[in-house]
Amino acid sequence: MQTEDVVEAGRDAFRRRDWRTACAVFERADEETPLGTEDLERWAATLYLMGEEHRFVQLMARAHREATRAGDVVTAAHTAFWVAFSFFDRGETAQANGWLQRGQVALRTDPGSSAAHGYLLALEAIQLITRGRAGEGLEMFTAVHACGLEFADPDLVALGRLGQGKALVLMGEVEQGTAYLDEVMVAVTAEELSAVVSGLVYCQVIETCHQTFDVGRAREWTGALTRWCEAQPDLVPYRGDCLVHRAQILQLNGDWELALSEAEHAGRLLATLPRNPLQGAALYEEAEVHRLRGELSRAEDCYRLAGEWGHEIQPGLALLRLAQGRLEAARAGIGRALDETAAPIIRPRLLGALVAIALAAGDVADARKAADELDALSRSVSAPFLGALAAQADAAVLLAEGVPSAALARGRLAWSTWQKLNIPFEAARSRVIVGLASKQLGDLDAAEVELDAARGVFEGLHAVTELRALAARSAGAEGDGRGLTRREIEVLRLVAAGKTNRAIAAELVLSDKTVARHLANIFVKLDLSSRSAATAYAFQHDLV
Repeated sequence: MQTEDVVEAGRDAFRRRDWRTACAVFERADEETPLGTEDLERWAATLYLMGEEHRFVQLMARAHREATRAGDVVTAAHTAFWVAFSFFDRGETAQANGWLQRGQVALRTDPGSSAAHGYLLALEAIQLITRGRAGEGLEMFTAVHACGLEFADPDLVALGRLGQGKALVLMGEVEQGTAYLDEVMVAVTAEELSAVVSGLVYCQVIETCHQTFDVGRAREWTGALTRWCEAQPDLVPYRGDCLVHRAQILQLNGDWELALSEAEHAGRLLATLPRNPLQGAALYEEAEVHRLRGELSRAEDCYRLAGEWGHEIQPGLALLRLAQGRLEAARAGIGRALDETAAPIIRPRLLGALVAIALAAGDVADARKAADELDALSRSVSAPFLGALAAQADAAVLLAEGVPSAALARGRLAWSTWQKLNIPFEAARSRVIVGLASKQLGDLDAAEVELDAARGVFEGLHAVTELRALAARSAGAEGDGRGLTRREIEVLRLVAAGKTNRAIAAELVLSDKTVARHLANIFVKLDLSSRSAATAYAFQHDLV
C-alpha cells in the first residue's frame, strides 16, 4: 500500500472515531514518510483521547515546529494552544504560559486575524476564571465566541459559549449561564464538534450542573456522556470523567454498590494519566459511599488519598468525624472549609454539614446561623435540590429549638422534594425529622410510621451510619437506653431463649419478614454479627 493510501486509511479511521486504528495507521505512515501538520494534529488527537497525554504533547510540539518552519503561523499558534492547554490542565502553569507566549509570538507575524487568535484568548480567559476573575473572563470569552463565529470554527464557538456559561454561573447568574451551557450541548449532541472539544464540553457542563445542584440536567447529560463514551471504547480521559460523574448520580439514586464500582473504575482509568487531579475526585466519591455504609476506616483512607491528590475533602471528612464521635475535629474541619470558601455555589453542602455537626455538639445558635445562610442561598438560586437541602436543615434546627409544628412542615417539604428528585437517602433523612417532630407533638402513631419508613430505606441502602444515628435518636422512653425499641428487646429476649425466627413470629404475632427486620436492626444498633453474639449481649445486659 502506498504511503498516501495508508494516510487516507488513517484519516478514515479518524472520521469513524476508531482511535486505536487511526493511531496505529498514522504511526506506520509516519515511519515511511513524515506526516504533514494536519495529520500530525489528527494523530495527536487520537493519543489524547486514548489517555497518552505525554505523546500528545510531543506530537503537537512537533507539529508546532513544522508549522513554524513552513511559515504557517496560524497552525503554529493553534498547536501551541493545545500544548499550553494540556500543561495548564495538569497544573503546570509555567510551561503552559511559555507555550501560550509561543503562540502569541507566532501570531505577531500574522498580518490579519484568524481563529487561532481566539484559541489563545480562550486560554487567557480560562486562567482569569481560575484566579477568581470571572467578570474579566466573561468579557474575554465573549470575544472568543465572536471570533469563532467570524471564522466559522464550531469548536471555538463552543469553547466561547462554554466559558461564558461557566463565568456567568460563577457570578451568580445561573439561569443565563445554564442557557448558554444548554446551547453548547446542542452542538455536542448534534456531533458538530471535534471529539476532543466534545469531551471537554461534556465534562465541564456536567461539573457545573453538580455545582449548581441541577440534578435533572446532571442526570440527563451524564447519560448522554455515557452513551458517547460507550460508542468510543478506546476513550480514556472522558471515560474517567464520565465514571466519576456517574458515581455521583448513582449515589444520589441510591445505587451505592454500583456507585462505588464506578468510582473505583474511574480511579483505575485515571491512574493511567499523569498527575490527573480527577483521581482525587474519584477517591472522594469512594470515601462518601464507604462513610454512608459505615465503613469508616476505609472511608478515612480514601478521604486522605483524595486530599493528597489536591481534592477538597470537606464536607465528607467532617461528617466522618461526626460519625466517629469526634466533634471537635468535625467542627474544625468544616469551619476551615467555610472560612476558605466564599463562592455561593460551593457553600451550601458545607453549611448543611455544619448544621448537623453543630446540632450534635448542642450548639443550636451556630446551627441556626448556618441554616439561615443556607436558606438565603436557596432563595437566590432556582434549584429544587438546594431548596430541599435548606428546608431539611431548617427543620432539624426548628426541632432542636422546640418548634415541632414548624419542623414538621419544613421536614415534609424537604421530603416531598427529595422524593420528586428521586434521592431516597435524603428523603429518608427528612422523614426522620418528620417522625421526631410528630413524636414531640404527641402523635406517636405517625411518628412510628415515619421512623419505620425511614429505617426501611436505610436498611435497603445498608446505610449503617444513619441507622446507628437513628437508633440513638429513637432511644429513650420507648427503648432500653441503648437504642433498642421495646419490640426489639422482645425479639432479642426470644433469640437469647434459643427460638427461631418462625417461633418468634408465632409468639409475637408477627410475620417472619418483620422478625428478620427487627433482628437486622438489633445487629446494626448493637454492632453485632450473629445470633450467638446477640444472645451473649442479652445475658451481659440483663435483658433475659
